Amino acid sequence: MHFNETFNGEKGKLTTDFWVLSYNLEKAKKQFAANVPRMLKSFEHWFGPYPFYEDGYKLVEAPHLGMEHQSAVAYGNHYMNGYYAANRGIDAGIDLSGTGWGLKWDYIIVHESGHEWFGNNITAKDYADMWVHESFTYYSESLFVESEYGKQAGLEYVNGSRATISNQAPIGGLVYGVSKEGSGDMYNKGGVFLNMVRTIINDDEKWRGILRGLNKTFYHKTVTYDDITHYISDQSGINLTTFFEQYIHNKDLPVLEFATVKGVLNYKWTSCVNGFTMPVKIKVKGGEYKFLSPTARFTPVPIEGITKDNVEVDTFNYYIGIMID
Repeated sequence: MHFNETFNGEKGKLTTDFWVLSYNLEKAKKQFAANVPRMLKSFEHWFGPYPFYEDGYKLVEAPHLGMEHQSAVAYGNHYMNGYYAANRGIDAGIDLSGTGWGLKWDYIIVHESGHEWFGNNITAKDYADMWVHESFTYYSESLFVESEYGKQAGLEYVNGSRATISNQAPIGGLVYGVSKEGSGDMYNKGGVFLNMVRTIINDDEKWRGILRGLNKTFYHKTVTYDDITHYISDQSGINLTTFFEQYIHNKDLPVLEFATVKGVLNYKWTSCVNGFTMPVKIKVKGGEYKFLSPTARFTPVPIEGITKDNVEVDTFNYYIGIMID
């Protein structure tokens, strides 16, 4: 059965068409109406216009969970919110973030549609850079949550994604030209490190402009690792070269190590790539966070009165290791 609606988007009227099995028609109308318009509104806000106005947007019921076909998303989430987890032995929708926010929307509609911007509009030239598709699309879920329920909710969602990160292999492929992608961590770890980029930039409108700029600059193009990472560094005005190298081509988390030297708390980055730099938010417990820039050598923490007993690092927004001697 076919039915359709019209979405009034940034480039005008976008046709939205749906094909479902006849006995699911009423469920489909209810579920799609509750999820598709708000998904399109959110993603156009964050990423720019839907990339295929000429083709329209489509959902097609399928016997598998879902797939991001360009302008015709395969849908098999059984018309329920969350992620239909039959492949995990659960005949219900679950929240992959474990926070509760993921049960308020249809996972397949949001995630697979996010690929229209990252995967179908912007496409990696090599499988080694499949993280471009999956990291940004996984991150799009938290931005959708933010659009609907506020920034804190979006941050909680992406933070909850850490529970299933394995850190057993890099999320980016290390060998090009052999159809070899990185690890499955490209989904959740990718979303987490993109939230870190937003935190480092510390300007939400600039970050939104970068996300929209990526989709405009690389509209209907294939891209490389350098294309994406250089663009973000250039547009942010921050050299993120070693940051991306650490989180994409290295499996280990950088560790912020603290040690008291002659009564003064010192810090440095360890377990990281050569030349690693990343500003991080640190405070005395009960105080205000400050952006500081540790190096690979021990230097005093430039906060008055800070000690190993009262130091606090923003580990909610930074996915790093902490060592305090």
